[in-house]
Amino acid sequence: MEDRSDAARREEIPDELQARRETIFMIPAAPAIWAAHFLASYITAAIWCAKVAGRTGALDGARWLVAGYTGVALLAIAIVGIWGFRHHSYGDATVPHDFDTPADRHRFLGFSTLLLAALSFVAVLFVGMVVVFTETCR
Repeated sequence: MEDRSDAARREEIPDELQARRETIFMIPAAPAIWAAHFLASYITAAIWCAKVAGRTGALDGARWLVAGYTGVALLAIAIVGIWGFRHHSYGDATVPHDFDTPADRHRFLGFSTLLLAALSFVAVLFVGMVVVFTETCR
């Protein structure tokens, strides 16, 4: 039996999947948002303590900034997670998505994105909680 050509395999991809070509760059989107939030939060606190409040000053102004960063990051990660869930729940296949078909690859990328988004969501909450429990720059 002869292997099918790439052209024949492409013809099997449903039109819906062809219209939404997968990009592997959505997988690291949520961790990248977490990393940006982490850097922005700690750089803001460092600058606040060094230039504005002093060593023993209060973090009040920096808290509001970090809260804003946290809200934006959580919203962005939720959007990435919803994108991943929609791709994971495409069609009516069951888990695990381990067949070598375009639809299962589509679902697997969505599932991976969803799991990383959930992990990143929790990580952003933990970074944001630091300013809740830390009252001064000390």
